[in-house]
Amino acid sequence: MGAGHDHGHAHTHAPPTGTAAAAYRGRLRVALSITLAVMVVEIVGGVLSDSLALIADAAHMATDALGLGMALLAIHFANLPASTNRTFGFARAEILAALANCLLLLGVGGYVLYEAVQRFFTPADTEGGLMIVFGAIGLVANMISLTLLVRGQKESLNVRGAFLEVAADALGSLAVIISAVVILSTGWQAADPIASLLIGLMIVPRTVKLLRETLDVLLEAAPKGVDMQEVRAHILALDGVEDMHDLHAWTITSGLPVLSAHVVVRSDVLNAIGNEKMLHELQSCLGDHFDVEHCTFQLEPVGHAEHEAGLCH
Repeated sequence: MGAGHDHGHAHTHAPPTGTAAAAYRGRLRVALSITLAVMVVEIVGGVLSDSLALIADAAHMATDALGLGMALLAIHFANLPASTNRTFGFARAEILAALANCLLLLGVGGYVLYEAVQRFFTPADTEGGLMIVFGAIGLVANMISLTLLVRGQKESLNVRGAFLEVAADALGSLAVIISAVVILSTGWQAADPIASLLIGLMIVPRTVKLLRETLDVLLEAAPKGVDMQEVRAHILALDGVEDMHDLHAWTITSGLPVLSAHVVVRSDVLNAIGNEKMLHELQSCLGDHFDVEHCTFQLEPVGHAEHEAGLCH
């Protein structure tokens, strides 16, 4: 926090130079390369084996490649320096990329479900042996990508969107292999569209969960894991704090929560310890208990809120 002016405003350090997803840029690039390669392989395999499940998984791979590309592009923009007009830079670009990934995933899930239902009415003679080969290639490649992104998905909604896309692909590849085994052992061709249905149904719930978290950020809900009642209780428990109002907390992007509050402090306490000491106590109060790095406090004497309300008329 810097020094406050007459009304006791204070700020923590500037936003970090890199967003949470930036550390995983290289891993996202590798995952993108793997995804593009597997997509081509599965398209070839789907055509050769006449497998809708493989084609569906390849289509999902195509949207994954687009999603990973958007995630990388968003990281680039999100880490551009701030300006006088964009005081947080383009940090929100990562959240917008996560939202775009959600919409892509929902679209792909709907398409796969539709095509699977159509295949029940127009069954095809699917080649199970080729399905196993290409499905296994996809599964191994997806597991490598998942390993690269598993840590980053806990820190960034943008990376989590990419992780969930790859995870859905891995499950899709597994469904392809299982359906191929069923076709080879029983000749039951319906196993292929059933696998496609499962792929579609696996995509949707995870996407809805990510969409909910993304919308929470865009609607400026309190940061995940921060209990605002606890924040209020901790601040009010500080010696000399009489009241507080206009308490707000939101998230700019993954790893960058923000908090602001007007804190009413007794004049005798401020005179005794000074604004800077009070601000350090507020910062320590939050820093010890809450994952809030960027805070703005306005220190006010008792009765100042009524004065501010009068000035606004």
